[in-house]
Amino acid sequence: MINIVWAIIFVLVAPIVGGLIAGIDRKITAHMQGRVGPSILQPFWDVGKLFEKEHAVVNETQIFYAICYVIFMAFTGALFFAGGDLLLVIFALTLAQVFLVLGAFAANSPYSYVGAERELLQIMAYEPMVILAAVGMFVATKSFNVSDIAASTTPVVLLIPGIFLGFLYVLTIKLRKSPFDISTSHHAHQEIVKGVTTEFSGPSLGLIEITHWYETVLLLGFVWLFFGFNPLIAVIAVIVVYLLEILIDNTNARVRWQMAVKSSWLIALVVSMINLAALYFLNGGVS
Repeated sequence: MINIVWAIIFVLVAPIVGGLIAGIDRKITAHMQGRVGPSILQPFWDVGKLFEKEHAVVNETQIFYAICYVIFMAFTGALFFAGGDLLLVIFALTLAQVFLVLGAFAANSPYSYVGAERELLQIMAYEPMVILAAVGMFVATKSFNVSDIAASTTPVVLLIPGIFLGFLYVLTIKLRKSPFDISTSHHAHQEIVKGVTTEFSGPSLGLIEITHWYETVLLLGFVWLFFGFNPLIAVIAVIVVYLLEILIDNTNARVRWQMAVKSSWLIALVVSMINLAALYFLNGGVS
């Protein structure tokens, strides 16, 4: 029953928290660039304006894919905060991203096609590391259930520090921040055409923005798991990690997609596998 309550809380509260995080992100970014910046509540006003606009799309199926995108992302987060199976959460998260890609492919636009292809490349880049993070948590806590990992008194981050660093690396890709914002960007100065969301507008684009808020809260929940043995430390870690992401976003130029894929796979294979091997031998060869 408690798990269901947490799932409902996520579905209802995550868009508010995610919108506030987006507003704080924009405010800090503005100060880093020597600007005053918008209000912290500006993301909510922006999305509200999108829902007031005409529902104009190139292909009607884009609306269906946008709705599926937000539903599956909300389901993924609800499953995570309800303490479900971490592997199932990762599968549902990938499926949600596929709906965004299908929506971009549904529009007969070369810019949208390029954005969709780059989004697929990003999925290829971060997916191995995310799966290895789940495996590392299993090795550390002997469970794939989010509830068990969060309740564990085992200092997970101390057992799998390499995997944590690898996850932080791909988190930049997952949050679509520089230098890995190759499929779309939240910075207006970086591009005229907005990648994977080029052909979305009005309410459908508003749904996508809300889905990004869901996703941000979910990803920070992943960070929490590494420090779940101490809730206070976990909160501090989540704040520090997101501030670090903002710093990286504002101090790095975009890299080519080849660099994004190769570097993330190298991190996943080298750092994570070394960490898992070390854990295996420390446990006396018992997984």
